[in-house]
Amino acid sequence: MAIATINPTTGETLKTFEPLSEHELDERLALAAAEFTTYRTTDFKQRTAWMQSAADLLESEQEQVARMMTTEMGKTLVEARSEVAKCVKGMRFYADHAEAFLADEPADAPAVGARRAYARYQPLGPVLAVMPWNFPLWQAMRFAAPALMAGNVGLLKHASNVPQTALYLGELFARAGFPPGCFQTLLIGSDQVERVLRDPRVVAATLTGSEPAGRSVAAIAGSEVKATVLELGGSDPYVVMPSADLDGAVATAVTARVQNNGQSCIAAKRFIVHADVYEDFTDRFVARIEALRVGDPVDESTNVGPLATEQGRDDLEMLVTDAVVRGARVLCGGFTPDRPGWFYQPTVITDITPEMRIFKEEAFGPVASLYRVGNIDEALALANATDFGLGSNAWTTDEGEQERFIADLEAGIVTVNGMVVSYPELPFGGIKNSGYGRELSAHGIREFCNLKAVWIG
Repeated sequence: MAIATINPTTGETLKTFEPLSEHELDERLALAAAEFTTYRTTDFKQRTAWMQSAADLLESEQEQVARMMTTEMGKTLVEARSEVAKCVKGMRFYADHAEAFLADEPADAPAVGARRAYARYQPLGPVLAVMPWNFPLWQAMRFAAPALMAGNVGLLKHASNVPQTALYLGELFARAGFPPGCFQTLLIGSDQVERVLRDPRVVAATLTGSEPAGRSVAAIAGSEVKATVLELGGSDPYVVMPSADLDGAVATAVTARVQNNGQSCIAAKRFIVHADVYEDFTDRFVARIEALRVGDPVDESTNVGPLATEQGRDDLEMLVTDAVVRGARVLCGGFTPDRPGWFYQPTVITDITPEMRIFKEEAFGPVASLYRVGNIDEALALANATDFGLGSNAWTTDEGEQERFIADLEAGIVTVNGMVVSYPELPFGGIKNSGYGRELSAHGIREFCNLKAVWIG
């Protein structure tokens, strides 16, 4: 993919960018390594001041940044504004809490024959972040804010279709007062990731993206004995039981499926509904999906904009076509609108069987798979019948069922009577083929720290 801003609403290429030369790339890696030697010694008071300044800048530029994201990857302007606000909140969260999260942890000194014993968190060095386009600001920021507050320096390799957002991020931290090598955007293609990751000056990597990309980065990093955090795909279940608040479950289900034009790793994708409420849920859900307004994401009345890339739209269309050819029924949508841009009509599909691709693969767009089950055991078996394990949703007012879902859903996140959302206060990540490690909360800031045991006699 060329490094370019291509407006997915029209398909028009607006601006192209030259990738860094080998010499320019090496200069940036050298700057990151040199900067780390001094930045790691800055205190939390100084880092906090810089981070708060960056948050203030971003907040003041919310509208222009939101419009830039909408232009580059097609999310609605309303959602883009919310993404900026979420980033500001995350930056302030780590500015306020990093020092406490990374405070020395006392140990039982007498038990180990010491006068003092404790564990100390220390930064590792330059960390490579390979980030996707679907939340171009938030997914980069949930790495950048904790990494910088921990004393690490960041190297951002962003998706090639959001270069303006990537460059904005690199400039934001420098404008806020961070030293120039603390956070740099690398305009490089995916073919250069291995070269950067194998460079001895880069000590670790984090990737949010596809499963194949994650496997590649993990294999390279493993051969170099470098730490990684991976947040990969998801095929989140959304289970509705008979005791559920059906009004809330239906309304939330629509948002959970079409948020970000359906392009979210934690979007609900498989709707698993108990037979007792299946017909009622289906009628209401399909009616709400059909009523969604598809159109220009800058128009504030639009509910669903285009997919971010032409390839993504085509992949989604092929996934639905495969299911239909094999016997699935489309209850609404299921087609590409006759208009410019990379739109796909919000779709509900049912009668899905295991031989269909959509049963196993992530539908990265506004397509909801609908299943009927007879009891909680069937619901759990179907919910867990996936190679992914990122988020999960369960709707029930029965406390026994709630505990069963919490205990038995194979996922990094369980949300009861709501939809999966990432919060700075809670750990975020998955199991199985959805990756490993955690972002956000205290756990996220510690991922790229050396936990040093200290014994003083």
